[in-house]
Amino acid sequence: MGTKILLCDCAGTQELDAENIASACGTACSRVHTALCTSELETAASLMQDGDAVIACGQEQEVFGALAEELNIETPGFVDLRDRAGWSEQGADAAPKMAALAAEALLPQPITTSVDVFSEGTCFIIGPGELCFDLAERLATTLAVTVLVTDDAQPISRAFDVVRGRVRSLTGALGGFTLRLDGLQQIEPGGRGAFAWSTPRDGAKSACDIVIDLTGGTPFVQAPAKREGYLRADPKDAVAVERLAFEAVQLVGTFEKPLYVRMEETLCAHSRAEQVACTNCLDICPTGAITPAGEHVTIDPMICAGCGECAAVCPSTAITYEDPPVSALLSRMHILARTYRRAGGTAPRLLVHDAHGAEMIRLAARFGRGLPADVVPLELNVISGFGHAEMLAALAHGFARVDVLLAPTTERDALDRELALAQAIAGPGKVGLMDEVDPEAMADLLYAQDVPPPLADPVLPLGNRRQIARLSAQALNPKAEAPLPLPENAPYGVVAVNTDACTLCLSCVSLCPSGALVDNPDKPQLNFQQDACLQCGLCKGICPEDAITLVPQLDLSDAALSQQVLNEEEPFACVECGALFGVKSTIERIMDKLAGTHPMFATSDKARMIQMCDNCRVNAQFQQQDNPFQSNPKPKVVTTEDYFSKRKDH
Repeated sequence: MGTKILLCDCAGTQELDAENIASACGTACSRVHTALCTSELETAASLMQDGDAVIACGQEQEVFGALAEELNIETPGFVDLRDRAGWSEQGADAAPKMAALAAEALLPQPITTSVDVFSEGTCFIIGPGELCFDLAERLATTLAVTVLVTDDAQPISRAFDVVRGRVRSLTGALGGFTLRLDGLQQIEPGGRGAFAWSTPRDGAKSACDIVIDLTGGTPFVQAPAKREGYLRADPKDAVAVERLAFEAVQLVGTFEKPLYVRMEETLCAHSRAEQVACTNCLDICPTGAITPAGEHVTIDPMICAGCGECAAVCPSTAITYEDPPVSALLSRMHILARTYRRAGGTAPRLLVHDAHGAEMIRLAARFGRGLPADVVPLELNVISGFGHAEMLAALAHGFARVDVLLAPTTERDALDRELALAQAIAGPGKVGLMDEVDPEAMADLLYAQDVPPPLADPVLPLGNRRQIARLSAQALNPKAEAPLPLPENAPYGVVAVNTDACTLCLSCVSLCPSGALVDNPDKPQLNFQQDACLQCGLCKGICPEDAITLVPQLDLSDAALSQQVLNEEEPFACVECGALFGVKSTIERIMDKLAGTHPMFATSDKARMIQMCDNCRVNAQFQQQDNPFQSNPKPKVVTTEDYFSKRKDH
């Protein structure tokens, strides 16, 4: 038996077309109920026991969850049709959107890989003694507390450890913090009167599971609100300090930490031969979870907060977001757009939002105009990693416009950059960011929007993010003849070579991390494949002649998929054996500069060696009198005749 959608019009406050939803989703729907969560709860129980069910209610999930537990069956799925579609000025026209949202709810979602984090409750409290001692006294019965006092306060209780000093550095996260301390002094408990302190020492190291920062100064870590296990409050705010105490005691046990991103080191274009190239992820990571590790970067999963910005700006797809992976996100967008059209809709708009946006949508539905009938909401855990590839893919799936609804806490650096790139590829008026915290104002903006026509023939872009972006761009620009100009720092473009300056030394080829620059083993030639270029700048930085310039653009023609010659010259023929080697112009230039002027090439015979291949040059060197490889002459073999001749001489 397949999954069945249980419909409820919430006391007759919305219109539901069960037949349309069932037809568009390809699944069965119940009749439209009126009060499944109250007077018809027994009916809901019966339907839930009949098989897999998805309940069209987002408000009363706790009620149905408790009912499933009582019936000893699995918790049903849920889809909110009321707040996102039914409660709207255009609710009567929202049938296609309802069908799309119901179809999305039926789509199975992958489970994000996670790792266990263990916290035994070792707690470090840092701050002024009077405040910290009081907090430590209450936490000592639950946690193993150490107080690092930042003033001259003296402890009275020995229920917890007390030290004095300065924090040099703090690294790690919940279950694995490491502190480096300078001027560390420990209490010497013996003797009468005030406790004495040990001699200060620098470079001390300590470890703990939880850190409570009551210093009120600069945080010891980047993005403190995103660092799990790092609790911080204004020491003057008594309520905030009490909240920290409550939060701290909850951080004992085993926790699942999602592995938000995956790193493929071989694709990373961070550096080659100690020449730094791409630093996009390092520059944008708000928590400092990403650090250089030779030719690639490494990501600390314990520090990573899962914002996804690094994956959005990674030009090589070395970093991919896994919560959810891009393939799962594309599947959701595809099913939303396809079902909307199948249910009779024509030009849907996509509104990407997080939990904050979901609450704004609920408030707009209950107290305001609600969402327009053609605005399809898509909720993600985080929206800061919704990059240009995802924006373009949504348009390629058939959405007329894509908007990302920002929250007050949204990391915007990647979104601003990715929006500019998506607009350059898709054209104006098709993608945008909505920075609005008032639900009614948000709804008004959506109702007033100009809606461009959607793609006439939607496509299904697949592959990694670069491939998705290219396929989507081709669908959105079917008549593009010239390459699309892109903003600076775009991950697509060409390498322009000044052929007058280029000596074909091929340093750029040896360091290119993506293989976009290729040599020809048979002749001096520099080739370039545009679709592989990451615009990382490594070739530009390593070129000894400053002959390389990066040009951000996106060539959608097939020419970008094949190699093009950027520079080539005739090889030089060895004057001895005729073998081809080197570059003719370079050999001639060296001859002009060194022959007859440099001491090593003062004579014509020596200068002629410049025009020889490696093998002939070595042979010529051996044949010269001042051969640098020459050793002392071999001693003459002494024979018996030599001895007799010496006797005769004497």
